[in-house]
Amino acid sequence: MLQHGDNRQVVHFCSLEFPKDEFSLELSKLNNYDDVVKRVASHLNLDDPSKIRLTFASHNGHAKANKPQPIQYRGFKHLSDILAHKNKASNILCYEVLDIPLPELQGLKTLKVAFHHATKDEVVIHTIRLSIQSTVGDLINDLKTKVELSHKDAELRLLEVSGHKIYKIFSLNEKIQDLNDQYWTLRAEEIPEEEKNLGPQDHIIHVYHFKKDMLNMQLQHFGEPFFLVIREGETLTEVKIRIQKKLRVPDEAFSKWDFAFSSLGQLTYLRDSNVVYNHFQGRDIYGAWEQYLGLEH
Repeated sequence: MLQHGDNRQVVHFCSLEFPKDEFSLELSKLNNYDDVVKRVASHLNLDDPSKIRLTFASHNGHAKANKPQPIQYRGFKHLSDILAHKNKASNILCYEVLDIPLPELQGLKTLKVAFHHATKDEVVIHTIRLSIQSTVGDLINDLKTKVELSHKDAELRLLEVSGHKIYKIFSLNEKIQDLNDQYWTLRAEEIPEEEKNLGPQDHIIHVYHFKKDMLNMQLQHFGEPFFLVIREGETLTEVKIRIQKKLRVPDEAFSKWDFAFSSLGQLTYLRDSNVVYNHFQGRDIYGAWEQYLGLEH
């Protein structure tokens, strides 16, 4: 029922998935959460209003800066409270139709994980939905049922990647509630056998692709970062053979690549006879990603 004139409010609804799907409803500012989703569901011919999730409209086109902010289930008492969100009076709300009821969804965490196959170049994005109490170990076990592994006993790990650099390997007991896939890429991959059988002097290093931006004289990182085991006494020539094999780069292209040790942004170009290991002796305090072997191409 609409209350008397003063409280009438026309609200414009836009679909998050299909922005062109818009409609308007005349509601009352005194409507509660359930009233509003019932009206939206009725307009969309949906049986279950609890599958509607309302979201604040982002006020500009920079979707990255304005991640949609979903409204919690029964997250307002009166429509007027929500339309004055953060003191921005607005009469626009977005909505999405969920595949499960919102109260149930709020007890779950949905994450997008990029799975990197051990022997193929393909990367497949998997959507994992688990209880917010779950751990990274639970996530990996769930992912194993969805992906093709190189062998049945393969172990997976979950990494945090941003700007083509690896920032973190998650421990299996970390809670998925704390994971963020909005600003970081969550990447799952098989742990290579060589990393499991490290000798006492072996190092695991970060390897990144880069090119120089001549305009700004800055390094631009690109492509997929990875880890590599290096051994004491190994020359760049020996390390290059393993990198070429791992990345499956044709000889002609690979011969044009340059290799540099980077520490805190300072590059030292390496010759084939240089022992790579010697550059990675110092354990610097900034974190392993600040020291890496750079592949320039």
